[in-house]
Amino acid sequence: MKIAVSGKGGTGKTTFSALIALALAEKGEHVIAIDADSNANLAYALGVSEPEKIVPLSEMNDLIKERTGAEKGKYGVYFKMNPRVDDIPDKYHNEAGGVRLLTMGSVTAAGGGCVCPEYVLIKNLVAHLLLNRDETLILDMEAGLEHFGRGVTASVDVLIVIVNPDVVSTVTAERVVKLAGDLGIKNILAVGNRVQTEEDRKFINERSDIEVVGFIPFISQFNDLQRMGRNIYTPEIKKDIDIIVKHLEEIKNG
Repeated sequence: MKIAVSGKGGTGKTTFSALIALALAEKGEHVIAIDADSNANLAYALGVSEPEKIVPLSEMNDLIKERTGAEKGKYGVYFKMNPRVDDIPDKYHNEAGGVRLLTMGSVTAAGGGCVCPEYVLIKNLVAHLLLNRDETLILDMEAGLEHFGRGVTASVDVLIVIVNPDVVSTVTAERVVKLAGDLGIKNILAVGNRVQTEEDRKFINERSDIEVVGFIPFISQFNDLQRMGRNIYTPEIKKDIDIIVKHLEEIKNG
């Protein structure tokens, strides 16, 4: 399955992306996690060794020049629009807990319809992963999905929107859901995060226009685990994640 995770910044979508990736890997799935957030922190949540040393693909100047024929950040120059990317997942990934991680880094399309070499490389890589690879894919996205293109994003099997028990989070979720629908994503689900009380659950259920398939409790030790370089998939959280995985398996099996 190809699963995109989105939501307002700070809702815990990176935490959830790590949890679901680690849970699926534990079940024997071949999982690739993509950190497509400009504020890349998925490596910390997964427990990747020395995450601070990871160089995002969008900052690998030699790779960008080799594949596109142009230097990073160059505008108004000729470069390949369909660079080779099929070998990148196997050559440039990090790994933890049975999950392979690709850190994309920040990419920005230039104005006036132009794009830069690093943007083209990343966009083609994501398209390749979505359309041509058989692994389970977890994409930790920013709130906007449109920057990878209508055709590419429509290939996502499931969009999971992370919602906190607050008004701003639910309003952002509504916008993401509308955009996802416009892009042709058929399966759109919500997960409540940082839930502490039954009132929190009720609030998220009542404010969500889409199916809420699970809740993740507020767990203060997540930050401590990440500081120690350990993944956050603890026995205490497994039962909550298993409920969500079951929903995903039902979608996968039709």
